[in-house]
Amino acid sequence: MRLTKGTDLALRIAMRLAVLEEEAAPTTRQVAGAVAVPYTHAAKVVTRLQHLGVVEARRGRGGGLALTASGRTMSLGRLVRELEGAGDVVGCEDDPPCPLRSACRLRGALRAAQEAFYAALDPITIEDIVATPTGPVLLGLPLSPTG
Repeated sequence: MRLTKGTDLALRIAMRLAVLEEEAAPTTRQVAGAVAVPYTHAAKVVTRLQHLGVVEARRGRGGGLALTASGRTMSLGRLVRELEGAGDVVGCEDDPPCPLRSACRLRGALRAAQEAFYAALDPITIEDIVATPTGPVLLGLPLSPTG
């Protein structure tokens, strides 16, 4: 199983915001530069994180991004589930649908493996994953004005 690029980026953005002081409030463009992704991708992911209540975005002078209190303590498993969606690992119902889908045991086995993956992430929070040695590395990423 591989996470989508959007989920990967969302986790990196949340991690970057988690190590900053609240008054730092970087812009989306600055965060995009720090995690080395195009601004347009970062903006889309920040919007998704806002809808999930993980990130707060303030506009105007003194505005910027901040990780919410619930974002800091949210289960990583829950966040990844929300970002990845409820889809199966394999495309049993794709067009055309798999001819084995009515009697296949693979789909159930893969679904159980996927849930085990999420369950392993459930006890971990964003705060947990930015502890040393990760936090200092994240703090060393420059908040570039471009991205």
